[in-house]
Amino acid sequence: MPTQAKAAVIDEITERFQSSSAAVLTEYRGLTVAQLTQLRRSLGEGSSYAVVKNTLTKRAAEQVGFADLAPLLNGPTAIAFIEGDPVDAAKALRDFARANPLLVVKGGVVEGRTVDAAEVTRLADVESRDVLLAKLAGAMKGNLTKAAGLFQAPVAQVARLAAALQEKKSADAPAAAADTTPDTDAAPAAAD
Repeated sequence: MPTQAKAAVIDEITERFQSSSAAVLTEYRGLTVAQLTQLRRSLGEGSSYAVVKNTLTKRAAEQVGFADLAPLLNGPTAIAFIEGDPVDAAKALRDFARANPLLVVKGGVVEGRTVDAAEVTRLADVESRDVLLAKLAGAMKGNLTKAAGLFQAPVAQVARLAAALQEKKSADAPAAAADTTPDTDAAPAAAD
């Protein structure tokens, strides 16, 4: 039976799991306090990085339905609780781990789904939400421009056809007038 202090820690971790958009479990063995502080800053505002006790975290994870995190909770563990866009935080963790190989990403939870370390890495490779929205807007604008061109094409074709018919009619009018005048050379030939 946990003591009152342990129950409070379990409740705090449970609340963090529930309020975070993502939680990434890491092993921090060998990192200095200065490096951990740098990592906390790189995660961005609203996110936190906390060293946790594995047994208490297992209980908290079970309470929120993440019992499959239990195998990841061995050795020195710290959790990055992410508020906001999980992609940005995953990128910050990936970049920090590249500069400091002692940080090992174990896995975690992203928007209610348990993920392994490879999925956290793939998440870090995704472009940020703002970039994806900008690409979507650009693609939509391009398609709308094409659609406007397609809608204008029949009108332009009709206008070109009308202009061509008008030119042909104008060109045929002098030729038709020439055909109605009597041919002076044809009359003497008929008399012969």
